Amino acid sequence: MKFLYTFLSSFLLMSILVTNPAFSADMTSAVGDWLTIDDKTGKPKSVVRISQVGKELRGSVLKIIDPADRDAVCEKCKSSNKDKPIMGMVILWGLKKGGDGWTGGTILDPENGKSYKAKMALTAGGKKLNVRGFIGISLMGRTQTWVRQ
Repeated sequence: MKFLYTFLSSFLLMSILVTNPAFSADMTSAVGDWLTIDDKTGKPKSVVRISQVGKELRGSVLKIIDPADRDAVCEKCKSSNKDKPIMGMVILWGLKKGGDGWTGGTILDPENGKSYKAKMALTAGGKKLNVRGFIGISLMGRTQTWVRQ
């Protein structure tokens, strides 16, 4: 009976560790859930889930922090995202591993409906992610630092 109890306890502990992102996150990968921090206000804005699709990374809005904004739609977006809910929207796509991070992607800013070239890189041992959106060259853009959840 003691063996069975020990086995079940170990099994339960392992299942918690494996399924909890805090314990199982690959700190060398951007895949995971990220708290976005507004670079203008410094306040948390949303949680974006980055996933790997083939060889590319894609990010979608998992949660909007401010309850008053949770039903917001992308009024200024064009084409297929026009007037669609921001929650669940894919806002980051096409990023591929390159150098010290990921490059060649696109990021959508739902506030203004515009898309920008994107690149990103992990910092702080994989606990933070610098996400840069830019026009043309990387010098002409802005960076947000997201925090791993």
